[in-house]
Amino acid sequence: MSKAKSFNIPKSLVFTAFKAVKKNKGSAGIDKISIEKYEKNLKNNLYKLWNRMASGTYFPKAVKAVEIPKKNGGIRVLGVPTVEDRIAQMIVKLSMEKIIDPIFLNDSYGYRPNRSAHDAIKVTRSRCWKYDWVLEFDIKGLFDNINHKLLLKAVYKYAKYKWEILYIKRWLANPVSNNNKITKNTENGTPQGGVISPLLANLFLHFAFDKWMEKRFPNNKWCRYADDGIIHCNSRAEAIFILNCLKERMKECKLEIHPGKTKIIYCKDSNRKENNKLHEFTFLGYSFRPRKAKGINGSSFTSFLPAISNKAKKHIRRTIKSRYLLHQTQITLAEVADKYNSVLRGWLNYYGLYGKNELKKVLHHMNDHLVMWVIRKFDKLKTKKMKARKLLNKIAKENPNLFSHWTVGVLPMTG
Repeated sequence: MSKAKSFNIPKSLVFTAFKAVKKNKGSAGIDKISIEKYEKNLKNNLYKLWNRMASGTYFPKAVKAVEIPKKNGGIRVLGVPTVEDRIAQMIVKLSMEKIIDPIFLNDSYGYRPNRSAHDAIKVTRSRCWKYDWVLEFDIKGLFDNINHKLLLKAVYKYAKYKWEILYIKRWLANPVSNNNKITKNTENGTPQGGVISPLLANLFLHFAFDKWMEKRFPNNKWCRYADDGIIHCNSRAEAIFILNCLKERMKECKLEIHPGKTKIIYCKDSNRKENNKLHEFTFLGYSFRPRKAKGINGSSFTSFLPAISNKAKKHIRRTIKSRYLLHQTQITLAEVADKYNSVLRGWLNYYGLYGKNELKKVLHHMNDHLVMWVIRKFDKLKTKKMKARKLLNKIAKENPNLFSHWTVGVLPMTG
């Protein structure tokens, strides 16, 4: 490397970062340069980025604001950096993550290597059998409200290289462009959608919540996935006390507990007899509530178990409908399967971990949609829904792997 360079950033790290950004896909930023376009002159583009970062002359472009519909309605604003800025952020993320991730506590699961939402759901499930009460909490607008001064204290503590700090400070101060209106970012927030933002949010909450819980309430198990969290409690009174302490703690850290998404829940089952209005909470797309279960001897009882949430069910129905299958009768059934199978596999893999029967119920909506498609496609079957269903069922038995949900027994004539 040239002696003129201020920072020793390995060129190999730049290329590794590009591969990670390409794998994550994503749209173009404010400069309208896509990953494909950037890749056409890849060697030169990566060299220029490395050269500027290594010399301290790299400055990011404004972040493009993109409105994304939420599953439950409303809008979430994501900040989309340019492809080049995503690569730069990935360089810092990969560099810092090796140092920072090992200091995080075991019950922090979101956006971490070798950890998943399924891990968080699994541990929460087992703990709900051991603790009678749950405090479910949500931090209001975490990514928009992280205080820069407090965050940078943690960054200074754990950043190994000066260039990591330099570029994090530039990204935190980066303006946001929304319909050509530029908003400067000075004191709070790290754009949701930025590559570096999840790592910074985890670092912030490591001190704001995780270590605080470890010190203040060492006997209460908890689980956090980004800004969503669960605290297990022994009584309602204890849950109320911890909630009040948590609210004060978040105020100290310039954050706020979301009042509408924070609840105290009783994990009711056959052995728990206390009264409480709330017996259900939703965490990472799964609803935990009293459900019928069978013991080893075949006897029925009520257990506190997770399964796909009603919100996730509605999202699945909307997604199936949003692909406008009924207006595409010119394509074949195999082509229909190609359009849907990737998303069907995703639902099966994620929501099939627990409560598979609840997932199967909602996936019958796909079969209902296919029946209507068959009716529209074949004139002879107009208004003859049962004949269309029988025809589809015959196809399913002859080609059980055609649709992903058929492979797990969700057939047109079942349910």
